Amino acid sequence: MERAFLVAAELPAAQGAARAPWGAAESLEELAQLARTAGLGVAGRLRQRLAKANPFTYVGKGKLAELGLEARAAGAGTLIFDDELTPAQARNVERELGDGLKVLDRTGLILDIFAQHARTREGQIQVELAQYAYLLPRLTGMWTHLIRQAGGRAAGSYGVGLRGPGETQLETDRRRIRARMDGLRRQLEEVRRSRAVHYRHRQRRQLFTAVLVGYTNAGKSSLLNALCRSQGVVSEDGGPPLAYAADQLFATLDPTTRRLALPSGSRMLLTDTVGFIRKLPTQLVAAFRATLEGVQEADLLVHVADASHPQAQAQVETVRQVLSELGVADKPSLLVWNKIDAVPEPPGAAAKPDGAAGAALTAEGLAVSALSGQGLPRLLEAMEQSVRQRLVPVRVELPYEQSALASRVFQQGSVDWFEHGERGTRLAAMVPAALAAALSPYSISKR
Repeated sequence: MERAFLVAAELPAAQGAARAPWGAAESLEELAQLARTAGLGVAGRLRQRLAKANPFTYVGKGKLAELGLEARAAGAGTLIFDDELTPAQARNVERELGDGLKVLDRTGLILDIFAQHARTREGQIQVELAQYAYLLPRLTGMWTHLIRQAGGRAAGSYGVGLRGPGETQLETDRRRIRARMDGLRRQLEEVRRSRAVHYRHRQRRQLFTAVLVGYTNAGKSSLLNALCRSQGVVSEDGGPPLAYAADQLFATLDPTTRRLALPSGSRMLLTDTVGFIRKLPTQLVAAFRATLEGVQEADLLVHVADASHPQAQAQVETVRQVLSELGVADKPSLLVWNKIDAVPEPPGAAAKPDGAAGAALTAEGLAVSALSGQGLPRLLEAMEQSVRQRLVPVRVELPYEQSALASRVFQQGSVDWFEHGERGTRLAAMVPAALAAALSPYSISKR
């Protein structure tokens, strides 16, 4: 197994600001999880306290030399930095450390994990686009050795007709990558148009839609599967009844939608989406725009958090920040603390450390366990309450020849009572506004 050495800079919080919830140690632990998810062993870790990151080598030059010695002594073949390095920083670090150590940053590592886990064609296209966006400004360093070999004026200021072979190949590669990116964007635009058709179809059916959002590995897919196991489900995307779930970061990249029944008998659609993470690469957010549009189209965001994680509250704040950047912070949301079965019972009223799992239990939200099923009925009730908030009340008598309209009431709305009479079915229900308009001619109050 390839082994990696992890590096982080411990930077001070802004003056007057509260202590950052993510310290360098916690950040390095998450980086270690990412490395293991990518199939790397962790050979060692190093962090340096700095007033600010070195603009040339990220850490100080002396610390960088020490880092090279420690990494080689530990048998590491890769250095992973806990921030995105600028192209210049990456080139400088590689030059200072010499051959034998591959340099990777947090963004490159996350992109590699996404490439490993992309299972559908849509996911693969989005990851490839993000990888090219990350690679494009870093091409220069890959051809520096050819420019140096050109010698003479080709190695200095180039004139017309005097370009070095490295620069020629560099420009060729840039053109090819840009052309490939344009092609990928066109393919993603087709995906977006296809998704838009599905969204319009769902809107016509007046089905309530909720989306599971949350930090990676919070148990979103497991929660979706637990709800599916508790009742018969219908796949909305042609996939198997259960979503893929694993105890690893970014196990799920592609959206999975299932139709669920609420306690009143009405139906809703619940979609699992890609998880978020601190320092989420901007290239991925841009490339996964088609996938994340499901978040923007949803009626309700079900924010799933890992109650057992030591940084539970910090993860919640990270997700809220990403949702704000996506422009959906004002959408109706429901906070759900998952993995409650993994949280030890608090010892009476003993104080709990900031951000620890025990503190999560007292925070606003529902406590559930996808593993044991604890709290799932309450979750369905809470989602139904959100459904009812967007419905309008109706009291109607539907002739028996309007059986299709009556079926829509039971499928799309929440029926309070009904009875069959001589002329038709009388009922009181909460239904979507469009369906209420269709029912208006049969309103009992108008007779």
